Amino acid sequence: MPCIEAHGLRKAFGTTIALDGIDLRVEEGRILGLIGRNGAGKTTALKAILGLTSYQGELKVLERDPWTERDQLMREVCFIADVAVLPRWLRVAHALDFVAGVHPRFDRAKAEGFLAKTTIKRTSKINELSKGMVTQLHLALVMAIDAKLLVLDEPTLGLDILYRKQFYDSLLNDYSDRGRTIVMTTHHPEEIQNVITDVMFIDRGRIVLDCSMEDFESKYLELMVRPEHVVAARALEPIHEREVFGRSILLFDRLDHDKAAALGDVRTPGIDDLFVALLGNPAGASQGVTA
Repeated sequence: MPCIEAHGLRKAFGTTIALDGIDLRVEEGRILGLIGRNGAGKTTALKAILGLTSYQGELKVLERDPWTERDQLMREVCFIADVAVLPRWLRVAHALDFVAGVHPRFDRAKAEGFLAKTTIKRTSKINELSKGMVTQLHLALVMAIDAKLLVLDEPTLGLDILYRKQFYDSLLNDYSDRGRTIVMTTHHPEEIQNVITDVMFIDRGRIVLDCSMEDFESKYLELMVRPEHVVAARALEPIHEREVFGRSILLFDRLDHDKAAALGDVRTPGIDDLFVALLGNPAGASQGVTA
């Protein structure tokens, strides 16, 4: 059963098309990484899923219409935005009290466990915390809610590398079980490559790549070519080429692994490498690609 399913989803702001008739299906229990440039349509798609904006087309989230049934839907959905919105005058302990009082699925012990990994004091006011600490508190509160769907819009923005690693470890250990579904956006796709089960590229309101990570790893390969084999490798029609430390690195779609290995060193490309290959220039940005 799909957790999210959309057909012909469209949203326009005046003459600007934010979502251009996209089809979308996210199965229950999957972790989807939604990748795109600024203004590509990521946030608009998330707002439609969360019932925060109207739209044209069909959209069901947990078998509900998010625009007309938002109150019921939000009992089963959690959302972390890229900007924490906790009141600046609130103390940390009172924030825990508040969420415990308003949300029946909040697990205070789990929130306390997340906070125990930080230096945040329960007596501190929000306005006494650094930006990173506010984000840590926000994450602890939301991650401790037992929701069926978790929507993350740049969840680790403002966090240092150590806490970003802790966050993704917690995501895998505490949130990807019992049929829960996660949709996340990030400007650091390399950080989520080993976390997500599915990847989707969006550009100019259209889906240009939609595949599981299993398909991603079997379909695409990157080849660091030995100098004497560059001409032969280019003849195999790579979809992208770049140069690093004087070596040519070619990215291929559906090239035989053994044939590639005879020409150089083979590896699975990073999500960011494929994104640049497909969307790093105006010509690539106009091509629809699905797996």
